[in-house]
Amino acid sequence: MKILAAGDIHGDTGQANKLADRAEKENVDLVILCGDLTFAEQSTEGIVGPFVKKGKKVILIPGNHETIATADFLAELYDVTNLHGYSIKCGDIGLFGCGGANIGLFQLSESEIFNALKKGFENIKNYKKKIMVTHVHPSETVMEKFTQFFPGSKGVKKAIDEFQPDILLCSHVHEAAGIEEKVGKTKVINVGKAGKIIEI
Repeated sequence: MKILAAGDIHGDTGQANKLADRAEKENVDLVILCGDLTFAEQSTEGIVGPFVKKGKKVILIPGNHETIATADFLAELYDVTNLHGYSIKCGDIGLFGCGGANIGLFQLSESEIFNALKKGFENIKNYKKKIMVTHVHPSETVMEKFTQFFPGSKGVKKAIDEFQPDILLCSHVHEAAGIEEKVGKTKVINVGKAGKIIEI
């Protein structure tokens, strides 16, 4: 499976179109949008549509710049999946996720983050490959050192320790975009606004 994952688009329709072109050119099977699709709930248009027009399957989660309701609205409008607190199966890969963050306009507590991930994980725990999708990065990571303002999430770190997904896709810290690191057995990738192609 080939995935294009990106986050922190913040209403930049030009970037959304660029990413959609890349998804088509690279012939990806799945597009994952890791939150902060809008800038403070503004500019919801032209962010998900470009991928749908290219016939791509899209999964999204909210960031800390939009509510879960806005993510639900976009998912319903474009007939795509909001993975927040849920899971989805693609072949022999199980994906589960949690949007929002422990800081910002639309905050979740660490226990809310962990419980949303736990709820999603339960349905795909027996799958051979597991991908966790969050907006916020885990605590105790290199990514966390790139910013003084955005602490990593203890809830996400706990989920990694307990569920040991093969991959965690996140964004949130713009300065850490593109960074990959290992946390236990899990490969953590900050996909950033430019996006990353992941092959599984």
